[in-house]
Amino acid sequence: MTDDRLYFRQLLAGRDFAAEDPIARQMVNFAYLVGDREKAEALVVDPAYAVGELVGIAAADGLRVTGALVTHYHPDHVGGHMMGWDIEGVAELLALDGVDAPIHVHREEAFGVKRVTGASDSDLVLHDGGDVVRAGDVEVTLVHTPGHTPGSQCFLVDGRLVAGDTLFLDGCGRTDLPGGDADELYYSLTQRLAAVGDDTVLYPGHMYSPEPSATMGETRQRNYVFRLPTIEQWRMMMGA
Repeated sequence: MTDDRLYFRQLLAGRDFAAEDPIARQMVNFAYLVGDREKAEALVVDPAYAVGELVGIAAADGLRVTGALVTHYHPDHVGGHMMGWDIEGVAELLALDGVDAPIHVHREEAFGVKRVTGASDSDLVLHDGGDVVRAGDVEVTLVHTPGHTPGSQCFLVDGRLVAGDTLFLDGCGRTDLPGGDADELYYSLTQRLAAVGDDTVLYPGHMYSPEPSATMGETRQRNYVFRLPTIEQWRMMMGA
């Protein structure tokens, strides 16, 4: 794949879109657009807040949204009700005129996505880890990384890892919410992502660090979650 063909945009909620939304500014979520410039097709990762603006950003760049990739079911990533706020997301994406965008989820996450967004079975495409979703000829590999939620997944595309809330530049997703499992997250970070090379660039689900991205090598060196050599120490840190 040539760099000219790959379309990849990291967009910060509350700044790059949904700029007037106070909850978006508070939550500092990243959404992503990944696609094929030559085929003019793009996937939107974790559509939440002003989803029409996300589709519009892709359109302004000459691409149409042909699907959505979901890292996990929490409302700040897929829409729904949270902290007294109604957040736009999957439901609004599905309702947009002229947009035909199936929602790609890990099968373990389908129940949660349907529950918080109102999406139906026919709206979802269920996947397992290792599956590939395409936007044009650009391939995105799905990596199942349970722990934050049962069906949390990351996306590998051309030397980039879009990690949702599985892994941040500093820290990782919490495991004290429904469906969280500290042991599973430990194995996701130390085993399931072990094959992701140090040169791969990590793109997280939130801007919790001054930098928006870093290589996996840099992250493994400086992120405290990789400094715990045993699962017993990990459990103590996570309160498990």
